[in-house]
Amino acid sequence: MSDSSTLPPARLRPEAELARDALSAPVLARAARLARWAGPGTRVDAGGGLVEEQLPAAAEQLGLSGDDAAAYASEAWRIAVDTGLVEITDEEAGTVAAGEDLALLTGGSPQDVLGVWLTALEAVLADASVPDLDDLVDAMAEGGEVDLSSLDWDPEAESEFLDGVLGNLYLLTVGEEGPGETPVPLPALAASVIVPSDMGEPSNEVLEQVSDAMMRLDDQFRLLEPVGLVEYQPVDEALMADADEEPAAPVDDADVTRYGMVRLTPLGLYGLRARLLDAGFEAPAVGDLTDKGADALLDGTAPFPPAAAHAETELWLAGRSPLDAARELLAAARGSDPGAPLRRLRCQQALSLVGAEAEPALREVLDDAELGGLARVWLTEHGARDVPAPPQEMVFWLTIDTVAAQLAAEGNSEELRALVEGLARQHSGFFDTVWRVEHPATPEVLEAMGRLHPDKKIAKEARKAAFKARSQQGG
Repeated sequence: MSDSSTLPPARLRPEAELARDALSAPVLARAARLARWAGPGTRVDAGGGLVEEQLPAAAEQLGLSGDDAAAYASEAWRIAVDTGLVEITDEEAGTVAAGEDLALLTGGSPQDVLGVWLTALEAVLADASVPDLDDLVDAMAEGGEVDLSSLDWDPEAESEFLDGVLGNLYLLTVGEEGPGETPVPLPALAASVIVPSDMGEPSNEVLEQVSDAMMRLDDQFRLLEPVGLVEYQPVDEALMADADEEPAAPVDDADVTRYGMVRLTPLGLYGLRARLLDAGFEAPAVGDLTDKGADALLDGTAPFPPAAAHAETELWLAGRSPLDAARELLAAARGSDPGAPLRRLRCQQALSLVGAEAEPALREVLDDAELGGLARVWLTEHGARDVPAPPQEMVFWLTIDTVAAQLAAEGNSEELRALVEGLARQHSGFFDTVWRVEHPATPEVLEAMGRLHPDKKIAKEARKAAFKARSQQGG
């Protein structure tokens, strides 16, 4: 994923709702509880962790019991320190006090709460990139230092791997059908960063890498679920049992959910978008353009999937009267630059969402060479009377503009192929006339028609017309 590319827009929940989710996430909730519990008698070691003798009391405060209670309490304390909920007042004496950020959880804005949660998320992500503690213990050298070479662990590569997986999960969530509600199988997510896109049948070596990656991700997502980033169904323990062991219960090999399922939460979507923005990615969110002009709306939604463009446009229209919105949209849709056809398509789609009050704006542009065609379409669809028939040159100009917009939006799609076939079929002598259309995209559109039309004879006519059009334009 290149940081220069614009990602599909995320549809975020209101910040107040996300802040409530953040406060209820176990990692932050436990950290906050320990920060309020800490007092003058609380002591920390040289690294800022709770001294061992206070861990049982901290675990009891969190309602934890069992063998892992002290470890969970220690983790919650570390998050409290990392997020500023607790401050170390005297390192030598090991004393602490409530941090300034603790008050933000109850008296701050939703943005303040989310800022604290993002800090907690970074701490948990850093933990998730570290090998299992048992492996670390086994790798301790005689001098008491960790021998990283024996772990076969590259901290930077491990962090990049997890970032890549989370980036792909983000893309799946904000895609055309977003927000993604369907959990993603862990094998598919692992394969997305392991298997080369141009590889047909994965080799045994690659499949083994995918399997190893799944096991790493299983551990990592177990850590990331309590911070509220994901909802995770872990890998079935039976799959990790030794081959000679009998499974505790019958298993269904065809059940893909046994291999782990993960879904980004609404809070997780917010968190990953914030991280992508910090990393320099263009990661828009639906609603970003609400207070911008129509030119920003049409240009900004040009690369959006249709559903996201529709949602963004509805929000933009909600703050304007239909007549004012229509006039602003039409003015922004003009132009002969390469992006103009797609702007006009987005304009036409936006105008389909306004009511009959916008009719005067459409009538004002009936004689406009660039807008008169789409104005007639809108007026006809809205049942307006006395809509003048378009001159032939306007019909052909609108045809070229429409195909150019579809090319920009979808490329050589099946829908565009069907449109091309229909145009050639409906208009006799289409190519004899259309090459003369004075539209900057005429040669490009005719070349595309030559590529897309399945009839070789018609495709040849399109290519000849494209040559004529390019010659006419001096190309």
